[in-house]
Amino acid sequence: MQIIRWATSTRERKIIASLAIALVIAIAIPAVWLASPLFDNKTVDEEFPLTVSAEIPANVTREEAEVMMETASKLDMPAEESMTLAMEGSASSVIAMGELMDEDFFHKGSGKATIYRLGDGSSVLRFEGLNVTNGPDLHVLLLEDPTVRDKDLGYIDLGGLKGNRGNQNYELPDGTDASTYHGVMIYCQPFRVIFSTAQLTAADSGA
Repeated sequence: MQIIRWATSTRERKIIASLAIALVIAIAIPAVWLASPLFDNKTVDEEFPLTVSAEIPANVTREEAEVMMETASKLDMPAEESMTLAMEGSASSVIAMGELMDEDFFHKGSGKATIYRLGDGSSVLRFEGLNVTNGPDLHVLLLEDPTVRDKDLGYIDLGGLKGNRGNQNYELPDGTDASTYHGVMIYCQPFRVIFSTAQLTAADSGA
């Protein structure tokens, strides 16, 4: 009887050991998948989205044009006043803007988020000075909720985050009324975790 009991005990130990190994593997695989991107910062720098019809004078660099366009977009100029640059198709205006903030002690984010209306009528969300904790399958969401917490109130998924650092552009779908969206969220799809948010203030609010 003693031999039988030992055999049973040995079999049980093998089963327990197998289950323990399986549990370690089950935990380790998603943990590695979640953690590995954190060590790989990806910088993506994109220029300001001038429209196709834009024509930049030969004596003006693209960087200078972008600064002048952004400055001009914030000025209340009479309709008959000509723009500083001869770029009728490239005029842009700011719809709303805000600053990205940390979600918690681990999920951090900073940088400027601005929605622009371009000269061709399209709209684009632009990140400048973006620096966000990296993670798996991060997406850029525009939310209607002013608190930038409740996706159920309505949101647009602008696609995967191109890089967790840099200056980037995200086109809004055609026909989108950008003024109805009051916040930006960087969101981890697989784990449903918020990494960073920015409350957007309308440009005509006086802020």
